[in-house]
Amino acid sequence: MRKEEVRHIGKVVSVTPKETLVEIVSHSACSACHAAGLCGLSEYTEKAVQVPTDPFSAPQVGDEVEVVLSSSMGMKAVWIAYFVPLLVLLAVTLGLIALGVGEAVSGLCGIGAVALYYLGVWFLRDRLRTEYVFTIRKQ
Repeated sequence: MRKEEVRHIGKVVSVTPKETLVEIVSHSACSACHAAGLCGLSEYTEKAVQVPTDPFSAPQVGDEVEVVLSSSMGMKAVWIAYFVPLLVLLAVTLGLIALGVGEAVSGLCGIGAVALYYLGVWFLRDRLRTEYVFTIRKQ
């Protein structure tokens, strides 16, 4: 039995000896609705994923492939991107309010702390990139 994975279908945009660029189109939940073209709420976004190129089975530009990431790595990404910043925001804002600092200043400091957190994540992007390795499976 395969361990749980997050899979997306994508199209190969470019291939170099180091990495393969795959474009994934994400559809909103209502994009499958029969009235999606009329209401204007359905949307899709295009995302580009860089995957290390396997020299033995490199796909060709235009191939439809499946991009795979283990679900545990996906949950770790959710923690880094959403839960930790929320905790930072709440801790700083509520901590400063408890110390008697005004609400507006506490809120701004909380937002500043989240901005510093994301700046730290940005500086660690190369390290994080080595931890989050996608793989490609041909369709």
